[in-house]
Amino acid sequence: MGSGGSVPEEDLTPPGTRGPRHGRHPGDRPRARHRSSTAAERARSALRRLARARARQRRRWAVAVVTAPACLAALLAYVNWGSTPAPEEPPVAGSVPAGVGRPSAPPGAQPSAGPASPGLRPRQRPPSPSPTPTTSPPAPPPVLTLTRNDVPAEVDLTAVGTRDWVHWGLLGDGSTVRKRDGSGEIRDDGGSGRRGSWDGNQETFRWRDGAPVESTDGTPHGVFTCGAGRGFALAAAGSGQPRTLHVYAGTWMARGRLDARLSSGGPTRTLRMEDPHTSRSAEFVVRFQAPEGARLVVTWTAEHAFTDDCAGVSLQAAALR
Repeated sequence: MGSGGSVPEEDLTPPGTRGPRHGRHPGDRPRARHRSSTAAERARSALRRLARARARQRRRWAVAVVTAPACLAALLAYVNWGSTPAPEEPPVAGSVPAGVGRPSAPPGAQPSAGPASPGLRPRQRPPSPSPTPTTSPPAPPPVLTLTRNDVPAEVDLTAVGTRDWVHWGLLGDGSTVRKRDGSGEIRDDGGSGRRGSWDGNQETFRWRDGAPVESTDGTPHGVFTCGAGRGFALAAAGSGQPRTLHVYAGTWMARGRLDARLSSGGPTRTLRMEDPHTSRSAEFVVRFQAPEGARLVVTWTAEHAFTDDCAGVSLQAAALR
């Protein structure tokens, strides 16, 4: 090299021992300040991320609180919709309803529980038939009629009293002859006044199945009482079936009154018969229908006596059929 030029000296100072540049003091530490600001930024960034995460979590909780009841209601509505049969669509004009003409069971059979029953949705089941209540037949209404007929010259008690018959006075004041093996449904309930036997009836009575007297060709006997207010009382058992009671009775110079009623209640039927001068007889026919356990009650009483000479009423026989 020439001596006129200068050669720059090589900086041989080690990199860590070089002096300050650009007016910096040896005590300045720019690298430390950079590191400190970077850490603060990282901390603030971490805090911001944590705050955003917490905000997102709070929003999720709020959304869950709001949407949970709505989801539960939607679930219940779906369950109810699934268990409720859908309304049937109105039939199209001219179309044939499903199942018509195709019975799923023979006549009289119980309806099937499967879907083959016509007109039913799959979720429906045919209703169970209601049990038919067992009711006893109603009791027949009570029947009671009363008529009066003339007495035939001869009365056959065996023919008239197919169920039972009774005759009074053949063997004395208190004697009776009854139908042998009869039902015993005619009952003598007595009455008022002393009874007497007599044989002055205009009609006669015969029978072929009596006891204690088995038969007779015809007898005019009967019993009587004297005085107003005196008479006889009879009864016949009811069975719920129609029955007819024939009562053969008379008067002697008196007015007699026959009353018929049912012990189970109801009206009373009444007929009167009188003759102020002599005797008179009649056949009283009582048709009745009384429940089992009830009775027909008949009374034959002297309502008025036209003389003091033992005027009163008489009784000859009664027959039930």
